[in-house]
Amino acid sequence: MKRLSPVLFSALLTASVTLVSRGQGSLSAPLKSGAAPREQRIAHAAEAMREQLVAQRRDFHMHPELSNREERTSRVVAERLRALGLTDIREGVGKYGVTALLVGSKPGPVVAVRADMDALPIQEVNDVPYKSLVAGVKHACGHDAHTTIELGVAEILSKMREEVHGTVKFIFQPAEEGAPAGEEGGAKLLIKEGALDNPRPQAIFGLHTEPNLQVGQIGYHVGPAMASSDTFTITVHGKAAHGAQPQNGVDSVVVAAQCVLALQNIRSRRIDPLEPLVITVGTVQGGTRFNVIAGEVKMTGTMRTLNGDVRERAVAMMRETLQNVTAAYGATYDLKFDDSNPVTYNEPSLVEETLPTIRRVAGTENAVALKPFMPSEDFSYYQKIVPGFFYYLGVGNRAKGITAGWHTADFDIDEDSLVVGVKVMSNVLLDYLDRHAGEKK
Repeated sequence: MKRLSPVLFSALLTASVTLVSRGQGSLSAPLKSGAAPREQRIAHAAEAMREQLVAQRRDFHMHPELSNREERTSRVVAERLRALGLTDIREGVGKYGVTALLVGSKPGPVVAVRADMDALPIQEVNDVPYKSLVAGVKHACGHDAHTTIELGVAEILSKMREEVHGTVKFIFQPAEEGAPAGEEGGAKLLIKEGALDNPRPQAIFGLHTEPNLQVGQIGYHVGPAMASSDTFTITVHGKAAHGAQPQNGVDSVVVAAQCVLALQNIRSRRIDPLEPLVITVGTVQGGTRFNVIAGEVKMTGTMRTLNGDVRERAVAMMRETLQNVTAAYGATYDLKFDDSNPVTYNEPSLVEETLPTIRRVAGTENAVALKPFMPSEDFSYYQKIVPGFFYYLGVGNRAKGITAGWHTADFDIDEDSLVVGVKVMSNVLLDYLDRHAGEKK
């Protein structure tokens, strides 16, 4: 397949978006309520946007930006929201976050929807016309699709204001993958800077690509969906000595090795086997020379669980284990936790009331109950404040060879999923507002 030049591709995208904003595109007029059932009108509008959605996703994919560096992406998002006539547009929330309101013509509550925008430090290997133009940076988790879908939802709902009971708050978030060292970022910072305030939504929805689901499928969890994530650093302090005279030192390499082994006993012998828990030591660094007893070893790792109580107990057990192992060898330790995410927890009642919408729009056979995942998501921070439902959009296609997993160099999506994502989320938000229309705004 011949690849379009970046200049030509950007020109085509700009022309497409300009036509829509001038009233010459697929959504040039409001989606009139009397023409057909709402779901049918949304489906037609989403299908009419297919080329525009694909172009927008490819534009984001070609211009990926790392966490807390999403300058161009946030600018494109804000410009599009302004063109759609959304109000209260705030830029620069949590570095490069964008929030906006779509106020319906009928009274009702506030509901939020969130999409993340950042890419990963991964080199693109797919030979596609929309290959990343940034060396060593790639959308390898589908955030380009998430942002595109949320923009598509904003466009559809902007043409249906007369049918909207209440307000939809759109949140476009940077740094879901984690802020660079020494920086704040992600959902935690957006919340700190007021993304959930003025007005406060009474529920929040989000979606994520899932390459293990086929395009057209929607996956969901009731209760725990994704694990908590705690990044830890362990420093073992021994005593340096000549490598031929170990009796004069305290070998921190040996002590660190014993610590790694002992920590695994927390999972295997001290926590209920039916409770998911992972403690992984991912890096070990220590020593200065082959014939010197290392005086210090630093290790980093991650802990994951689906239960907040298990998380607290495991942290306490880690401290206890490290204290006792290091003391047995005459060493000491430091344990530090950083960059933590809570469990992504889907409020069961919210899932229960939303599933009929998903089954109706995607088809009952395409609504798939999933087992919880051990990767984490900072959408969980929003769910600590308001009830939230985070579901999964099938983007895989075995027939097309689209099977690569998250955070891999060959990750891609079946772009038919963009239309599915817009249809489902548009209906989810409108149905939620309809159900709660009598509640205080």
